[in-house]
Amino acid sequence: MNTRQQQILAGVVELYTETAVPVGSHALLEQGRFDVSPATIRSDMATLEKEGYLYQPHTSAGRIPTDLGYRFYVEEIMSDEELSLADQKKLKHELLTLRAKQARLSRSTAKLLSALSGNLVITGMIGKDELHDFGMKELLDKPEFQELDEFCRLVEALDSLDERFDAILKQVKDGETHIFIGSENPIKGIGNCSMVVAPYESKEGKGILAIIGPKRMQYAKNKSLLEHMRKLLGSSLVLIVVLS
Repeated sequence: MNTRQQQILAGVVELYTETAVPVGSHALLEQGRFDVSPATIRSDMATLEKEGYLYQPHTSAGRIPTDLGYRFYVEEIMSDEELSLADQKKLKHELLTLRAKQARLSRSTAKLLSALSGNLVITGMIGKDELHDFGMKELLDKPEFQELDEFCRLVEALDSLDERFDAILKQVKDGETHIFIGSENPIKGIGNCSMVVAPYESKEGKGILAIIGPKRMQYAKNKSLLEHMRKLLGSSLVLIVVLS
């Protein structure tokens, strides 16, 4: 993939993340990134589609990233993103407040992360059969899940999600931030979602945080959010998962 094609792929990923609408050549040119003709953009998009990085949902539509396209973007194009100072302060303040009130940190953390990410969050302690979730409505309200069949399939899969985290834990190393994209998910039935996973450990034992959203999620922001939470929680083992 040449440099311009990488820029085109990045443009498609970022525009589709923002709009949830298939991206065409004119939409890319309106960004002002490219000093080439629409025909050149279309040719490169056709090449990216042929190589499996993009696909066209309808003949007259623009293109959207495939799982392979997202994977290339995450590993080769995406830059690490520093969590905004406002979000850093909010996380720190809320966690300190929760600890001072001796609140149930797991559920409150799920609510906080869901508010910041706009996705479903699952938190809990591994081995203590204590899992909490927050943000199911936010996830199911996404455009990707408005079709009844897709909606029902996702609800069924998430309904028993707490029973399936062993499959995730087997694929994530302690201290690692891991991103599962679409069909890579170790949990069946959520192939239209992505997960960002970051485990760590606390004196309370091994825990789990999970953020789940559509594949067009903001990967850099979610990764940064989870890694900052890891720092705040210190030596706690938490698994953070983003489903997109």
